[in-house]
Amino acid sequence: MEKTYNHQELEDKIYSEWETTGVFSPDKSQEYRKKYNINTLEEQFSVLMPPPNANAPLHCGHATYSIQDLMSRFRRMQGYKVCYFPGTDHAGFETQVVYERKLKKEGKSRFDFDRETLYNNILDFVKENSTVATNQLKKIGMSADWSRNTFMLDQIVLDTVFNTFKKMHDDGLVYRDDYMVNYSPYHGTTFSNLETEHIDQTTNLYYVKYFVKESEKFITVATTRPETIPADVAIAVNPTDERYKELVGKVVLNPLNDREMGVIADSYVDADFGTGALKVTPAHDFNDYELGKKHNLESISIIDLYGKMTAGAGEELAGLFMTKARVKSVELLQAKNALEKIDENYQNSLLVDYKDNKAIEPMLLPNWFIKMNGLAAEAIKAVKNEDVKFNEATWKDQILAWLENIKDWPISRQTVFGIRIPVWYEIENNNLFVVFIDKDKNSHEGSLEKLLTEYSLQEITAGLQKVIAPKNAKYIISREVPDGNYIQETDTFDTWFSSGQWPLTTTKYPDSEDFKTFFPTSFMDSMWDILFFWIARMLMLSLYLTKDLPKGSQVPFKNVYIHGRINDEKGQKMSKSKGNVIDPIEFIGKYGADALRMGILVGGNTSAKMTSLSEGKVKGYRNFANKLWNMARFGAVMREEYGHEVPFYDNSLEGKLQEEDRKILSDLNDLIKNTTDGLNNFDFQNTGESVYQFIWHRVADEYLEHVKNREDKEVALSVLDKVFKDSLKLIHPYMPFVTEAIWKELPKQSGESDLIALAEWPTA
Repeated sequence: MEKTYNHQELEDKIYSEWETTGVFSPDKSQEYRKKYNINTLEEQFSVLMPPPNANAPLHCGHATYSIQDLMSRFRRMQGYKVCYFPGTDHAGFETQVVYERKLKKEGKSRFDFDRETLYNNILDFVKENSTVATNQLKKIGMSADWSRNTFMLDQIVLDTVFNTFKKMHDDGLVYRDDYMVNYSPYHGTTFSNLETEHIDQTTNLYYVKYFVKESEKFITVATTRPETIPADVAIAVNPTDERYKELVGKVVLNPLNDREMGVIADSYVDADFGTGALKVTPAHDFNDYELGKKHNLESISIIDLYGKMTAGAGEELAGLFMTKARVKSVELLQAKNALEKIDENYQNSLLVDYKDNKAIEPMLLPNWFIKMNGLAAEAIKAVKNEDVKFNEATWKDQILAWLENIKDWPISRQTVFGIRIPVWYEIENNNLFVVFIDKDKNSHEGSLEKLLTEYSLQEITAGLQKVIAPKNAKYIISREVPDGNYIQETDTFDTWFSSGQWPLTTTKYPDSEDFKTFFPTSFMDSMWDILFFWIARMLMLSLYLTKDLPKGSQVPFKNVYIHGRINDEKGQKMSKSKGNVIDPIEFIGKYGADALRMGILVGGNTSAKMTSLSEGKVKGYRNFANKLWNMARFGAVMREEYGHEVPFYDNSLEGKLQEEDRKILSDLNDLIKNTTDGLNNFDFQNTGESVYQFIWHRVADEYLEHVKNREDKEVALSVLDKVFKDSLKLIHPYMPFVTEAIWKELPKQSGESDLIALAEWPTA
């Protein structure tokens, strides 16, 4: 053996050998074990890899994939037919944001391209970088069967998503409606409620006077958004508020356009907040939207998809971006003596997108929806019946609470890069709004009917950027261009709609051998932040699509392990602004993949909501890898010095054992039992720590020292060989590289695998 363990030199070679041998293939690995007469089972064990972004480098959270790999290696050594399904995500919105930032550096934007060109450019960008995530996952040691790799835009995925959408539509679960959505003018797309957050800010609070018609009386309303006043349709007060009782039912005038507005009473209004009076703007506020529906009020939209004021806002505001419109509207209010005062230190909570913290604009848009109540009901039954089990009761409680309060799912997004909704609108009698660029790169927008008087349908579709259809538009669902005059929906599916079918697309549902063999999958690992985004939706969609399977076999996975977020060593969330981001590939370069894996799996508690990762701990586990190597070298030296053949341990040595031999073998037996039980119960930290302590202290510090002084080296070295080999097997799922490198150097008896990755798991 070399004097020192060189992870930089050996890890890539070892991984290449695993791939060449077929260690990660469920069939080849079992064939290999049978060749050595190693126990194999008919039972399958399958794992789904949460698909990372295909073109982006891994972040530290991806190092938690070691959990999935640990379970795959553990079950593979136990003899299960193991399939670890890998894949990568197109990450529609995320990828488009990255590409648009690239365009910005080049002085361009997405508006310079027609939809098809932009999509293909982004796809080419992804393909150029498509091996980034895969190669880095291999660096961490993922024992995935890469021949089964699925990309979220593969044809099998597109076909499955189309079939699901068509089936749901035919089953009456899909509908189209105007809906108050979280719209980002900055990103040009809607966000689900799960993809938004609130940030605190100090802003101006404007006190605006609404005069009663033909009277000097007025109601003062406090608002942070005077630019939306042209869309106000009512003033609401609490029915118990004595200040306004006489005004309920009266008419007040909109201070920016003189629209006549009723004063309505509703218990929703908090009489103690602000002035106790609320301006009602149904088209630009979520709560006002609900009030508007309740009181049958008109919804007037005055902000377009680019964040500009429309003609409906009035001549002086039309065409202005919202921030400039706010300033202008204040000037207009002051000119009309309608501005009472301004509080410049108002503490407000602003709704923003999760990606860039850019302001969200509540907006009424036609949207595609899925009815969720029926789907959620089936998922609730499966969770309560424990057809799918969670590692902690809190995650079961949380997913049930979300499912029991579920709302319909708006599945359309206004991004280009993604799976396009397969809907085609008739161009006649549909009042379609279209944006396109002509061959000279000039942009045009407006009614399709009007644009067709100047341009052909072929010209418009060739340069198409956006189609907006009213909620009652006539359409058909088709993969291909239908016969006749149709134009395709430009919205794409919410990425979670396609990734929600991941258990099906990776196993090639419904007719493949993989689906018949490996579905339901055995183990799913994910962080809690996508419990609702992804875990719940995979559960609902799998139950819906596999309802013909036997009960209990319709769930996408049997066990869900929810892990915590990886923080820095001080327990703080990693962020570029703090400068505390840990690059997993950098750590692997410095300390080795095994050390990083141990730092995640044993150095922290992955089952906690937050777990810390410190460089010091990773460095310490690098030292442990070196310790294992030195133990192997020491054993080799002692065998060489002994000068005789050392028998492999068996029962014939029983009568020759000393007390220390019996004690270490008994301790090993307990360790094997406890390690097997611990991994069966997903107790990764305590289990790994026990093996670590046993090897370092019980074997290296104590038994090795004892062996040095033994006269009966034949017995002592035989026991040491067994203890060390079994210990290596127990730690292999945690530290696959160094254990494989050492295993190759150890003497092996007939029937022992040449690879520890396919060696037989010890039994107690």
